[in-house]
Amino acid sequence: MPTIATFNVNSINARLANLLAWLEAAKPDIVCLQELKCTEEAFPREPIEELGYNLAIFGQKTYNGVAILSRFPIEDPLRGLPGDPEDGQARYLEAFTAGVRVASIYAPNGNPIGTDKFAYKLAWLERLRAHADGLLELDEPVVLAGDFNVIPEPIDCHDPAAWAEDALFRPESRRAFRALLHRGWLDAYRALHPDERGAYTFWDYQGGAFQLDHGIRIDHLLLSPLAADRLEEARIDKEPRRRPKASDHTPVLVRLRDG
Repeated sequence: MPTIATFNVNSINARLANLLAWLEAAKPDIVCLQELKCTEEAFPREPIEELGYNLAIFGQKTYNGVAILSRFPIEDPLRGLPGDPEDGQARYLEAFTAGVRVASIYAPNGNPIGTDKFAYKLAWLERLRAHADGLLELDEPVVLAGDFNVIPEPIDCHDPAAWAEDALFRPESRRAFRALLHRGWLDAYRALHPDERGAYTFWDYQGGAFQLDHGIRIDHLLLSPLAADRLEEARIDKEPRRRPKASDHTPVLVRLRDG
């Protein structure tokens, strides 16, 4: 029963001690990391490999960066989201491992509204939808895991009014996320916790947001139908966010039955 996690670490070298402690405690089989903020050469491979993980990395200096960690062999890596050969941002990494195809996703933030950044966000999400359509045709379970930078619904936000004009909660962004769901992808956490409030994965560093639980849910695991049929558990692990020098995100995990 593989356990698959997503975790935006917000600089892997700055948070390495926290990440290693969490890996040892939670023991996930597969981990999709985002916002590495380092190149592949600067990625701290050795301490993670010592915990029994194989690695696939798509890094970028200072910004972005995604990785897949797996206790199983990693095959067929795809670095970069297809659809725009001019896009040099390290935001998408896909691979096959443990009988599942997984993608580590760090979608653009998109702020401020009305700028090229928001246009890039919407274009990137459309490219993701187009590529995800092809993944649905595969005869294998697929999990799209990562920081989508989208708050899907008001229930996923402590104060919807405060986020109304933010790119994460704009109708265009939410519409792009729903387009994935309408194509057949399952929001794993919401599928098992349809009415739960306070199910947040991100809390800003400012204003005591974590202590007040003023959060948002932007880290998601979307399951293809073949993966959704195997879904047993989905949970948010808030413990890493409580640690000193924590990332502003916290991990989300799913457990799938063996195929």
